[in-house]
Amino acid sequence: MNPLKQIMMQAVSGMSLEQQRVTVASENISNVDTPGYRRKLLLQEALPGTGADFAATKVMLDETPGQREYDPSNPMADDDGYVTMSNVSLITEMADLRDANRTYEANLNSFQQARTMYQSLLDVLRR
Repeated sequence: MNPLKQIMMQAVSGMSLEQQRVTVASENISNVDTPGYRRKLLLQEALPGTGADFAATKVMLDETPGQREYDPSNPMADDDGYVTMSNVSLITEMADLRDANRTYEANLNSFQQARTMYQSLLDVLRR
């Protein structure tokens, strides 16, 4: 396989994975104040036989318990009057978003560099 094409395909695979990370983190952030919501985690796994390519295998729920608040008037309160809040940390999600954004940009730059090199090669061959 053409090495420049392989680089471009790996970059696209990486950008797709980072897009999924942004989606999961955005869902978590949008539910930070939802009682009983459990943080979603994106599990990543190397694709068999490809080496550096990664794919999201599945989304799992974080088993960390959420903080309990006393609010007996809430319809989601237990028998003792406590409501289990979301286990999402806004700081953690913002850090995940920032990391996903930077990794996406790195993959995009890799793709653009490979495209530029491919275009330069075509220009040399046309002469």
